[in-house]
Amino acid sequence: MHEAYDIHGVQEKWLPIWDELAPFRSGRKDDARPKKYVLDMFPYPSGDLHMGHAEAYALGDVIARYWVQRGFNVMHPIGWDAFGLPAENAAIKRNEDPSIWTYENINTQRSSMRRYACSFDWDRVLYTCDAEYYKWNQWIFLKLFEKGLAYRKDSAVNWCPDCQTVLANEQVIAGLCERCDSSVTKKKLNQWYFKITAYAERLLEDMKQLEGKWPDKVLTMQRNWIGKSTGAEIKFEIEGRSEPVIVYTTRPDTLYGATFMVVAVDSELARELATSSKVESAFNKYFESVRSASDIDRLATDRAKTGVFLERYAINPVNGERIPIWASDYVLADYGTGAIMAVPAHDQRDLDFARTMKLPIKVVVDTGESDSSETGIATEGNGKIINSGSISGLESSAAISKIIDELSRKNMAVPTANYRLRDWLISRQRYWGTPIPIIHCPKCGEVPAPIERLPVKLPDSKSVDLKPKGISPLATASEWVNTQCPKCTGNALRDTDTMDTFVDSSWYFLRYTSVNNQHSPFDDQKVKTWLPVDQYVGGVTHAILHLLYSRFFTKALFDMGLVDFDEPFTRLLNQGMVIMDGSAMSKSRGNLVRLSDELERHGVDAIRLSMVFAGPPEDDVDWADVSPSGSVKFLNRAWRLSGDVASEPGISFSNGDIELRKITHKALHDISFAIESFRFNVAVARIMELVNATRKAIDSGCGAADPSVREAVEAIAISLSLIAPYTAEEMWERLGHKPSVALAGWPKIDESLLTADAVTAIFQINGKIKSRIDVQPDISDDELEAMAFTDPAIKTEINGVMPKKVITKAPKFVNIVL
Repeated sequence: MHEAYDIHGVQEKWLPIWDELAPFRSGRKDDARPKKYVLDMFPYPSGDLHMGHAEAYALGDVIARYWVQRGFNVMHPIGWDAFGLPAENAAIKRNEDPSIWTYENINTQRSSMRRYACSFDWDRVLYTCDAEYYKWNQWIFLKLFEKGLAYRKDSAVNWCPDCQTVLANEQVIAGLCERCDSSVTKKKLNQWYFKITAYAERLLEDMKQLEGKWPDKVLTMQRNWIGKSTGAEIKFEIEGRSEPVIVYTTRPDTLYGATFMVVAVDSELARELATSSKVESAFNKYFESVRSASDIDRLATDRAKTGVFLERYAINPVNGERIPIWASDYVLADYGTGAIMAVPAHDQRDLDFARTMKLPIKVVVDTGESDSSETGIATEGNGKIINSGSISGLESSAAISKIIDELSRKNMAVPTANYRLRDWLISRQRYWGTPIPIIHCPKCGEVPAPIERLPVKLPDSKSVDLKPKGISPLATASEWVNTQCPKCTGNALRDTDTMDTFVDSSWYFLRYTSVNNQHSPFDDQKVKTWLPVDQYVGGVTHAILHLLYSRFFTKALFDMGLVDFDEPFTRLLNQGMVIMDGSAMSKSRGNLVRLSDELERHGVDAIRLSMVFAGPPEDDVDWADVSPSGSVKFLNRAWRLSGDVASEPGISFSNGDIELRKITHKALHDISFAIESFRFNVAVARIMELVNATRKAIDSGCGAADPSVREAVEAIAISLSLIAPYTAEEMWERLGHKPSVALAGWPKIDESLLTADAVTAIFQINGKIKSRIDVQPDISDDELEAMAFTDPAIKTEINGVMPKKVITKAPKFVNIVL
């Protein structure tokens, strides 16, 4: 009969011991170990931890625990991204303060994280809804305001009619609110922005520092979001208007093909050109018909083209032709100047519009394709310029340079880079967020709240009407809103918007270094000690928003002299989603798996092991394909080994069985490599192989008393401590050691034991194995290839035929392609 392994009993046993030992505390003053900062993206407290959290925190924990074992002083903190709309909606539903719901969920999640054995430093915990945290949100806001990087303007913004709040462009997904899936409309409001566009080029250029350290997918997504293009700003004179209109184009080589101009229907220019004209009524009617359309809808290629001719004309600067000006919704007001030169032969949306409105189409680039006016397909590539005066006959690239040069000499063009990136809209019309620390005075204008009076605290929720009504709930707290101007002491009003919650998460990684600092957002010296973050772990869903904003904040703080680095996260690991039966888990689909149920059924270690072993971290985990019960069985096998070891602790391993020692050291080498290259599933596979080899050695090999068996089982316990800490701690104790195995130190790998006496090489023909042979591990490609051609099986198969190609990779294989 095997001993019974109590999966729940070991959890109850070790949790209080770990609490007392605090093995992952990183703030000890006398700690001389080299430092490493491992950070998981912090959670939103919307309930208990779910399956996605189980994967993310298991992966981050493997990394943190590994570097502790490797002798590093690892800072691995945790906090809660605690402001946001769900808490406010829950407060409305429950008729209570949002903080009650928020802190209840934080306490629930904190308890679950402790049970899940996350290696967090519980001395470094923060909650972004605490006044002592959001005080520094306000401090940073005022620093940005002082530098001209925080400003307010009127603009058409994305408006969610259900959430009754403004959304940033990034929070609109396919025309829908990312939070509630309602259709997003447009609304003109006076809003606060952060001038992230001032950093567009640096955000783009500095990604070179991250290549090979961040996933290529994330870097591509950020490059596309920033969306740099190069071209020129061209001046177009407008008949009857004193000021020219500036048009940005990436294809000035097609200027001779510009047959009309289009201005965004919601732009100030369109309104100006239509006002007091005979088309004003038609323009107003058209404006009302399209004003609610989202940018996504307006830019859709299959959207019907509509517009109003403004009865005005622009002058094409290269040939003096009068071209009609139209207002349409397929041009956006905030792209460039909100006006484009339309070249229908070589731009599909312009062509669709021209065909709809029966406007002229002029081909000016010979791309070798059919005439777009006949096919209805614009020829958008490069080619030889035709019908274009002085640039005719040139290739596109040369024509661009020449036309810009000609127009620049006439003061009609400026070479320019443009970016898709827009300034970050941070105003939110909700209560549960950071109040914007600005006071509006009729005499002094926008006045910053005095630094010494921060934080500007939220008013008591009892004095606020939280229900959505199209204005900020803070506007209903009249006693809070009405205040004195810090400059003139006259009557003034507080700003009633709160900040986008992405502000909270754009610098939280700095605050972890000194969570209780009451004098500054972070301690300069501690930031220099720990930052930048060595390893960041989180979902790819934050590839644009959070990561881009954090990079912007870091660069702005660097320019202010507050930090000495300009990229916050050195390495990034993204994990996939946990799904069920091929789709995302949800109650409505009936495929929701509750983490609490799985933990109760299989125990913490089995769930952690299953998550880590399921596949590469970037892949989705389909829980239907995972076997936590198999993980339980494996952990039992590993645990039983610790009871079978018959040698004493501290024994020399050097006299142990050489074959098992080689297997152990090769496994440790492979596990280290797999973890450092984020192939955690491979690391688990190597641990499993070592468990099997050790069991074989005990049962039918060198026996339980051989020193190599203790060496192997200790290596298993230390390796498992990264993934299944309860089992590993129990094994470590049974092996005669004091806790904690988490601090045992990674076993020293004996390089001499890694060299195999012989390896098996395979000989293939057209990819099919025909023969195997044992060879020396250091055999050369030429030597192995020669052996292949003298192998009897290969000689018979080839039968004198000349190979087309020979692929050799010594000492593993030779593949002869016939």
